[in-house]
Amino acid sequence: MVASFITEAIKTSLYTYEVAPVFTLMEDAVLKKMMEMIGWEEGGDGLFNPGGSMSNMYAVNLARYRFCPDLKEVGLYSAPRLVLLTSQESHYSISKAAALLGFGTKNVYMVPSDDRGKMIPSALEEKIHLAQSEGAVPFFVNATAGTTVFGAFDPIDEIASICEKHNLWLHVDACWGGAVLMSKKHKHLLKGIQRVNSVAWNPHKMLMATLQCSAFLVRDKSSLLQRCHSAQASYLFQQDKFYDVSYDTGDKSVQCSRKPDAFKLWLMWKALGTNELEQRVNRALTMARYLVQEIKKREGFHLIMEPEFANVCFWYIPPSLRNIPHGPELQKKLHTVAPVVKERMMKRGSMMIGYQAHGDKANFFRMVVISPQVKRQDLDFVLDEIHNLGKDL
Repeated sequence: MVASFITEAIKTSLYTYEVAPVFTLMEDAVLKKMMEMIGWEEGGDGLFNPGGSMSNMYAVNLARYRFCPDLKEVGLYSAPRLVLLTSQESHYSISKAAALLGFGTKNVYMVPSDDRGKMIPSALEEKIHLAQSEGAVPFFVNATAGTTVFGAFDPIDEIASICEKHNLWLHVDACWGGAVLMSKKHKHLLKGIQRVNSVAWNPHKMLMATLQCSAFLVRDKSSLLQRCHSAQASYLFQQDKFYDVSYDTGDKSVQCSRKPDAFKLWLMWKALGTNELEQRVNRALTMARYLVQEIKKREGFHLIMEPEFANVCFWYIPPSLRNIPHGPELQKKLHTVAPVVKERMMKRGSMMIGYQAHGDKANFFRMVVISPQVKRQDLDFVLDEIHNLGKDL
């Protein structure tokens, strides 16, 4: 939090090196360390920006520029019908990027996922062929590491092989799941991430940096970010300065004024150390596993699936419904339980646990364990409170 206080008090901006030299070098150092953890041994490029949705938009725009560099000057008329591919479980920001950048949401092809929420590689291949058969040109694939609902990790290695075969840009939305790169125990969930073209990673999620702290990282080292977004404003980005003008990062950003958000991660990393950040991830997943075990023990609680990450999805079944056999009748009645329990917990002021329906599944609770301060007693309270608030339904 101290880092946030400092950046707000100093009120500087990362557009030219001379305005914020120390913060510019800090961002460069943090990005290089993050790339090292991804496995990009030769480095890459990147920047911090306002949130994961913006990072995903950067990825789409960069992929389009690589595929159609003339488009920057002559516009959409120079391009064929371009298609983005992403899983049905992906974040809505991919469709928003398609709308904002002029592709149109109908040119986002949703790839089916399996029962655990993971993209099916064979289905991706089918969608690529479908787009081609329709005269469209696939150019971009988004894989998700830690989906919003189930916390699923798409099989990056298999998807990367397909993208290499078809020469498609592969982006990984690891805004939520990127934290596992800090953990030797859990980083296998991101197997193959070193093969992708770009990554979105939000340290303000599981690593608990203060909002906002979102990194977009790209493996390309040929100034692709710069060429894609540069406007060469002569009043800021003079090319005959006395220092290395590649440190004028504002010309590779969509923004001009940009907060030094990397400082929040830099200071936290320095203060806590890599080992503590690793333990922060491990503790969160350990607590999620504890919650799963408690759900399995308690009558009236039913786990949707064994979680892969820290997203624990479950139903609470009140006593009045426990003798109804599994089927449409139970699902219909169960669908009304979670909204009432949520209303009661909000009015009591005890908790804010989210619920939702998903596919043909009735409304269920989705408990996401993040905070390193969460204890077993807190998770016991969650289940006790849900039962107390819903046992009369």
